[in-house]
Amino acid sequence: MTVYELCERDVVNVTTGQNLGKVDDISFEPETASITGVILYGRLKLFGLLGREEDTAIPWGDIEKIGTDVLLVRTAVSAPPRSRKKLFGVK
Repeated sequence: MTVYELCERDVVNVTTGQNLGKVDDISFEPETASITGVILYGRLKLFGLLGREEDTAIPWGDIEKIGTDVLLVRTAVSAPPRSRKKLFGVK
């Protein structure tokens, strides 16, 4: 598996069923070249003009299973709730 293939996968929390997002980067220890975790970038604010939310780091030990299209994790980290605004205020 390559880093590119890993970055195509969604990350789903097993305990809550919440989709945390896609893997954007990995963190590793340079001395041993071992992966220490995956990083999910925060969501963009106003198309990136106002920066982005905080990144989410998930330790490698929290990853339960790497599937063909999803990473299953068991972690206390949760994605910030998305606020969806309805067009013209109609719900």
